[in-house]
Amino acid sequence: MPDIALQRRHQLGLKRAREIAWKWAEEVEAKFDMECTVEEGDDEDVVHFTRSGVNGTLRVTDDDFDLKARLGILLGAFSKTIQGEIEKNLDALLAAEGKKPRAAAAKKGGKKG
Repeated sequence: MPDIALQRRHQLGLKRAREIAWKWAEEVEAKFDMECTVEEGDDEDVVHFTRSGVNGTLRVTDDDFDLKARLGILLGAFSKTIQGEIEKNLDALLAAEGKKPRAAAAKKGGKKG
């Protein structure tokens, strides 16, 4: 059983969700010295992340982010804090995406003739 389990539903589609997942991976690499690799698939991507004391995956589909992580003994004591940081980081990326104008929404706002 993972020490950290986090799931976020979305309506972005795989292409946009993939971009957010890659951005998330870049941020955790820089901020937390993680090593991330991405397995790109037709229906989902899997971001594998690891560093001393932690390893896990972020599965990305057209409507879901599913993160699972295992913490080592030393980091296990901080699991709530670490989970909070992960949630804050991923939620911020999703919120930023929600503020972008969508092409479909722009078309709906057009004048009817």
